[in-house]
Amino acid sequence: MILDCQNITKAYGINTILSNISFHLEEKEKMAIVGVNGAGKTTLLNIIMGKESSDEGQVVIAKDKTIGYLSQHQDTEFHSTVYQVMLDAVKPIITLKDNIRQLELDMKHLTGEELDSTLELYNRYTHEFEYKNGYAIESEIIGVLKGLGFEKNDYDRHTDTLSGGQRTRLSLGKLLLTKPDIIILDEPTNHLDMNSITWLEGYLSSYKGSIIIVSHDRYFLDKIVTKVVEIHQTQSHIYNGNYSYYSGKRAEIRANLMKAYLNQQQEIKHQEAVIEKLKQFNREKSIKRAESREKQLAKVERLDKPTEINTEMKLILEPETISGEDVLTVSSLSKSFGNNTLFSELDFSIKRGEHVALIGGNGSGKTTILKIINKLIPKNSGTVSLGSRVQIGYYDQEHQVLNMSNTIFQEISDAYPDMSNTRIRNVLAAFLFTGDDVFKQISTLSGGEKGRVSLAKLMLSTANFLILDEPTNHLDIVSKEVLENAIRNYTGTVLYVSHDRYFINQTATRILELKDKALYNYIGNYDYYETHRISSTNDDVTFTKVSDTSMGIQEKQESQAKLTWQENKAKAARQRKKENDLRRLEAEIEKLENQITAIDEEFAIPENATNVSLLTSLTNDRNEAEKKLNELYESWEELSLEV
Repeated sequence: MILDCQNITKAYGINTILSNISFHLEEKEKMAIVGVNGAGKTTLLNIIMGKESSDEGQVVIAKDKTIGYLSQHQDTEFHSTVYQVMLDAVKPIITLKDNIRQLELDMKHLTGEELDSTLELYNRYTHEFEYKNGYAIESEIIGVLKGLGFEKNDYDRHTDTLSGGQRTRLSLGKLLLTKPDIIILDEPTNHLDMNSITWLEGYLSSYKGSIIIVSHDRYFLDKIVTKVVEIHQTQSHIYNGNYSYYSGKRAEIRANLMKAYLNQQQEIKHQEAVIEKLKQFNREKSIKRAESREKQLAKVERLDKPTEINTEMKLILEPETISGEDVLTVSSLSKSFGNNTLFSELDFSIKRGEHVALIGGNGSGKTTILKIINKLIPKNSGTVSLGSRVQIGYYDQEHQVLNMSNTIFQEISDAYPDMSNTRIRNVLAAFLFTGDDVFKQISTLSGGEKGRVSLAKLMLSTANFLILDEPTNHLDIVSKEVLENAIRNYTGTVLYVSHDRYFINQTATRILELKDKALYNYIGNYDYYETHRISSTNDDVTFTKVSDTSMGIQEKQESQAKLTWQENKAKAARQRKKENDLRRLEAEIEKLENQITAIDEEFAIPENATNVSLLTSLTNDRNEAEKKLNELYESWEELSLEV
């Protein structure tokens, strides 16, 4: 064990952030810390690094182990060149190299014992230099710089001329070169493009030390980590696996807890109904049965309802109208801005039911294509045709479709004037806007809040063709998963631009890559694309006939719908039969109770008291009726539970 967090507790005033957080990190282990925005992830990292103190608990780090930390708000004031910053990161190795060179010069003029002792020191230095990979250090520096997106002509640039994102990447490169025993990274992919993220995944996966990562990039976490620590409502929960394992297991555990709670609530309600019905029968045996059940019910240990994730928005997407088979056809599309040609002669089409991800490098023209389809900017040439009954719902990452002078409430009200105030408030509550929040002006909202307003408008639309531009930007992991589920279950057509590889992997049935001013087509999700893109060229990219895929989707949906209808019909018929059987049992119980009452009245007649033959017959009849009544009670209780 290289790091151990023991019962870490932290509060700011009366607001408790962390409660008894405990976990440990083994040598060479790679761990993620996840949780919604504001859960306390960065606070925990600062406590581990000693930047903040905990109210209770302690952090134990193994003796002589080093830690490197890349925070979200890193000090990036270097006042040097890019390459010099990297050299400074490996200064001990450079110093060792200089010492070796000096010893080589000194040994030329030494003899005897002085030479022997200097030679011994030289051997020790060279062994350490080799162990630290000193001979390849310059190649390693260049490899890290290149991997993080720095070109050769950037090496001599002064760091004061770099953008904030470039300086953060340089800080990351410097940290990687120091090779600490524990690397702690807080949102390391924020300023990296896809190629740099892929490089970093490979570097960290093969890193010989231990790693702790906080990141919203779930695909990145999937590739690297083997343990996930979730912080949820101040508590920590540990999952031994990658992000996908954690996500599935968390959902399974929560579903099981909720199922157990609901089953118990159903059983309690059933028992209460049975008790009430037994009391209504108003017979000695039925009352005793009711009292017995009441005692058993009082002994039941009640389960607490699983806490709701109050940051989880409720998103359901469903088209009102089914579009034609051909949703979008683009032919010979070209677009330039001045002398900058983004793309030319692009041809592609989208069929009903497809979920198509449009990917490519920054500035390649992805968003431009979406804006051309939505007639927000003009094309230079080509045609863009929508199919019959196609209704577009557009989500813009720049939120240009929102009126910044509106309040949130007005934005929904203006878009849907026939909607009642109560309905608007309910919809906004589903997207985490409650109380006076609905009267916030759009211009004052954060990027994530604007995104949620746009998604609320999208959900209320009647669109059957969703066009989304970076829909997961500014959303936390929980909200991303909600959006993923909504897109996966959406029966309409989707075209979207996203850098979120996990989102693409979960939702895309086809990928279009815009590269070198041309489009490349991949029939599959991001994993398929990742597997095939490395060896693919213009000639051997895998194409599948889109119409076949679309027809397969349509036929599958129709088949599933037909099967669901038949299952529901059969289920309803079974339910009706049980309800009829229950009513028949209750009628038989009532008949037997009346029969027993009549027998008891016969017993009470004075002249029958001396008629032994009649009393014997009445006793037998009553015993038989009581036996049958008990059987009916048993059957009634079982059937009432099923109903």
